[in-house]
Amino acid sequence: MSTSLILTVIGPDRPGLVESLSEVIADHQGSWLESRMARLAGQFAGILRASIPEEQIDAFTQALQLLEPEGLHVDVARSQPEPPASDVRELRLEIIGSDRPGIVHEISEALADRGINVDELRTEIMSAPMSGELLFLANAELLVPVGLSLDSLRKDLEALAHELMVDVDLDEPL
Repeated sequence: MSTSLILTVIGPDRPGLVESLSEVIADHQGSWLESRMARLAGQFAGILRASIPEEQIDAFTQALQLLEPEGLHVDVARSQPEPPASDVRELRLEIIGSDRPGIVHEISEALADRGINVDELRTEIMSAPMSGELLFLANAELLVPVGLSLDSLRKDLEALAHELMVDVDLDEPL
């Protein structure tokens, strides 16, 4: 029987890090199931889900420790069962505006107060095309309780966006 594990990885970026990690998974009869990885400020960081046979888990976690001298730190946790999808609906949130401290905190606080789970979040800072000022851009996949009014949520987020001087767009996923 295989067990689903969640691995978080971080280390100085260099060629071959993904290969080293995938080799350890393959050497222990595991499967790389899904991942999100990126190079951020010279560091390689990511999270992935792998399926490893139960009898291989101890040897697998020991083999991951051997990646430490290569500069790759890996933490392992057993995954938890997914909550029933019938209790939530998926929405997509996009935020764009002049960068300033606190945007993620204010928006995430508003979402958490309404029982909304952030399923995935991608953010970046970019230069505005004409002015060159720094723009903050965020895309989030949200899991919203089915009983929460979409119109009410949209109205609340638009009021908060006005305070933060950002634009928000809340939609059903494509």
